[in-house]
Amino acid sequence: MNKVVSSPAEAVAQIPDGATIMVGGFGLCGIPEDLIIALRDSGRRNLTLISNNAGVDEYGLGILLRARQVRKMISTYVGENHEFERQFLAGELEVELVPQGTFAERIRAGGAGIGGFFTPTGFGTIVAEGKETREIDGRHYVLEKPLLADFAFVKAHVGDRAGNLVYRKTARNFNPMMATAARVTIAEVERLVEPGEIDPDHVVTPGIFVRHIFQCSNYPKKIEKRTVRGADGQA
Repeated sequence: MNKVVSSPAEAVAQIPDGATIMVGGFGLCGIPEDLIIALRDSGRRNLTLISNNAGVDEYGLGILLRARQVRKMISTYVGENHEFERQFLAGELEVELVPQGTFAERIRAGGAGIGGFFTPTGFGTIVAEGKETREIDGRHYVLEKPLLADFAFVKAHVGDRAGNLVYRKTARNFNPMMATAARVTIAEVERLVEPGEIDPDHVVTPGIFVRHIFQCSNYPKKIEKRTVRGADGQA
C-alpha cells in the first residue's frame, strides 16, 4: 500500500476547523516542521493542540499561536514562548498543564485503548481537582483519563511508502506514542524509502498506524535555548 502524499499541504487539507491535533517532538527536537507550516498556511482555526511544549515565538507551534489559530493547548512545559504567555494571561488561550510523566502515559493509554489509570502524581494539588482519587495499599492516587486526537503529526528519521517509521534519538520521545493515539496519523520523514529497505527489527511505528507519509524538506534542527561560555569561561 502506497501512503505517500505529494506535499504537506495535501496532507493537512482534510483537517477541519476545531480539530484536536497531537504534535510530536521534545522542545524543538523531532517536531514536524513542514506539517506545522502547512497547517499555518491552511488558515485552520480553533485548534486544540496536544504537545509536550508550545515551541518558541518564531518557530514550531509558536507560529500557530502567533497566527491566532489555537484555542487550547494541552502541554507539560510552555516556558520558552512569550506569545503563549501573553495570550494565556490575557484570557485568549485555554491551557491544560499536565505533569510530563502523566502526559506521556495518558497518550500511551489512549493508543492502547486503556480507559484510565491511577497515578500518585498530582494528588493533593490543583492537578487532582475534580478528578476521582483512591487509596491503594495506603497510598493516594489520582485517576487520569487517556488523551486521544483527531490527527497526529509525527516526525521520523526514515519511513517507507507503507508508513513504517524509524526515529532518531530524542525524536523518539513522544512521536511513537502519538502515532497510536489519533484517528489519522500523518508522518513526515527525512528519508523516504521503498518497503523492505527498513530492517523489520528497527521499525518503531508499524505502518498500520500511519495514514499519510511524505518526505520533508525543512528540518533546520534549531536549538531551543543556546547557552555559551564567554572568554572568562563563565556561562
